[in-house]
Amino acid sequence: MMRELIVNADWPAAAARVFLEVQPHTIALAGGSTPAELYRRLALIDYQWSATEVFFGDERCVPPTDSASNFRMADETLLSNVPAKVHRMRGEICDAAGYETELVSIFGPGVPVFDLMFLGLGSDGHTASLFPGDPALTQCERRVAQVQRPDHDRLTLTLPVLSAAKVVVFLVAGQDKATALKRLHDGADIPAARVQAQRVVVVADEAAAGLISGRERTAMGPQRRHGATP
Repeated sequence: MMRELIVNADWPAAAARVFLEVQPHTIALAGGSTPAELYRRLALIDYQWSATEVFFGDERCVPPTDSASNFRMADETLLSNVPAKVHRMRGEICDAAGYETELVSIFGPGVPVFDLMFLGLGSDGHTASLFPGDPALTQCERRVAQVQRPDHDRLTLTLPVLSAAKVVVFLVAGQDKATALKRLHDGADIPAARVQAQRVVVVADEAAAGLISGRERTAMGPQRRHGATP
């Protein structure tokens, strides 16, 4: 499939521009450390947050106050600063069925369609908490799955939900992600490459995009390069 590629020294500003272009009312947030600066930027923009419903793509099975909690990171950087309606995954009880029920209450039956979904890209090619070889990667009947990992069990939206989104934005930063981003570009069989949303945008810094040549970047789809925001 064709993916848009934006390579930007100030990639959080580039991702924020995509957000404002889409004007989403339903959003799924990515976890981990990469999105934190983007979320800080989003907290400062003038936006109809009170009409926005915020969800999560995945969560570790820890209390919301735990340093490993995706909710805690998003709350500290964004959610505590805007009046959005927040639907967090209850990691403290690892409640996949409960989150699925909450999705149905908002989106109705069937696969939920998010206006915008932020996703990360792991060095092994995983996205959300869909890891290579894990049974959750092939789960098609459920909207939310529980995943067992060495550090913490996790909750994750399943691939059909990721692929149903109107717009997916992969946030990729750092040289340690360069091989994974090259594999995504090359169409390798990694979890991130299985996301087939209506529109897929990859926002990366130069370090992450370093293994993709200029010619390859053009072949990856509509590409925009920006300098840092003034």
